[in-house]
Amino acid sequence: MPKTRHPPEPRPSTDTPLRYGYGTNGLTDLRLDDALALLADLGYDGVGLTLDHMHLDPLAPDLAARTARLAHRLHALGLTATVETGARYVLDPRHKHGPSLLDPDPEARAARVRLLLTAVRTAAELDAHAVHCFSGTLPPGTDPATGWVRLAGALAPVIEAAGAAGVPLAIEPEPGHLLATLADFHHLRALTGDPAPLGLTLDIGHCQCLEPAPPAACVRDAGPWLRHVQIEDMRRGVHEHLPFGDGEIDFPPVLDALADTGYRGLTVVELPRHSHAGPDLARASLSFLRAMEQKGAPSP
Repeated sequence: MPKTRHPPEPRPSTDTPLRYGYGTNGLTDLRLDDALALLADLGYDGVGLTLDHMHLDPLAPDLAARTARLAHRLHALGLTATVETGARYVLDPRHKHGPSLLDPDPEARAARVRLLLTAVRTAAELDAHAVHCFSGTLPPGTDPATGWVRLAGALAPVIEAAGAAGVPLAIEPEPGHLLATLADFHHLRALTGDPAPLGLTLDIGHCQCLEPAPPAACVRDAGPWLRHVQIEDMRRGVHEHLPFGDGEIDFPPVLDALADTGYRGLTVVELPRHSHAGPDLARASLSFLRAMEQKGAPSP
């Protein structure tokens, strides 16, 4: 019996530039090909592809051949991609997000750098619009100044590779990490000499969680450096990614601000703890975002 195919979610009547994706870290109960087919059927523009063991494993053999097949599949489905590097245990099966770019052990930092270099190559082969990364948490006993020196040094070869590949490196301010806020991102820019390949991943929920300005204002302030956007609902002071409507964010101003910045990359729904309901949430999330665009669009 053929699979039921749902009609793509209709676009708003306005000429919106926003392009939506859904993160594979929220679809980990699906095979990658099934996840991609689902997103294409629903009407998504692309996918936030987390390099991890259950989908595109960056450490398994024949990565180049697997990436080439994936590139063909994305093209056939009309999907674009962002390459994300937030897999929890891809490098260390016992320590979440370990090792990080701040690890005291140079070889441990080098392992994370190698993963990011692999991500840059993979992104170039997929014609992805950015590579996402993050700083990691400050190790016990490490002062912040030392952490910033380690971060800038570890990122130097990745920034160089991203520039050579023509793929922006988009670092994400993450609650609890050394680089946690927009101000921290600008501090890193200054430390590294403001290299052109270094941009920003802005997570809208993180803005609600801890930035002093409202999320829409954060979007406008971050506009010149936006290379990747993640989106979900969240509550003030609580770092918990929530389905739309379960948090406190007023989304029409956020989407209006994104459109006004001229950002043309993917805006990726980020629900990594909801894979058990991934297909239903993917459908509901796109419907919600399209409705919020309509609500925020100016009257003709």
